[in-house]
Amino acid sequence: MSKLRLSGVEWESIVDGPGIRCAVFAQGCPHCCAGCHNPQTWSFTGGYEAEPDSIIERMRGNPLLRGITLTGGEPFCQPEAMAELARKARAAGYDVVAYSGYTFEELLAMSRSVAAVNALLSEIDLLIDGPFIQEQRGLELPFRGSANQRIISVSQSLADGSAYVAG
Repeated sequence: MSKLRLSGVEWESIVDGPGIRCAVFAQGCPHCCAGCHNPQTWSFTGGYEAEPDSIIERMRGNPLLRGITLTGGEPFCQPEAMAELARKARAAGYDVVAYSGYTFEELLAMSRSVAAVNALLSEIDLLIDGPFIQEQRGLELPFRGSANQRIISVSQSLADGSAYVAG
């Protein structure tokens, strides 16, 4: 079983994807975007360890939850553990949303040489991709911090090989 390195968990979030969600904040981020609202997640040595099963177990106790959101920090910096968490969430009936400072195209390129990145991508329903750009910040953007970020339907995008931007 993989261990996650987390900054924290928000057990009921309405801003990190559709519906009421469990938002899991990965610890560690190489992007260090100016204006980031989670700079405490940047260090790869901070945070604490958690097991995917403990998160899923607690989620099962809340019938209001629609899904899980992997955010951060950068979830794709620990793809093995995040893929395990996403796989277990889907098996429990939850949808999976992930945020990444990498673009979908960068993640696809990474997935060709890192099997765990491919495994994580295959478990994600919606991906909000790209770095936060302070000059493109928009408070009216659903589930995004800046206008450059896209909401991508991952399964449809993997099927046709290009980024399918969802509604």
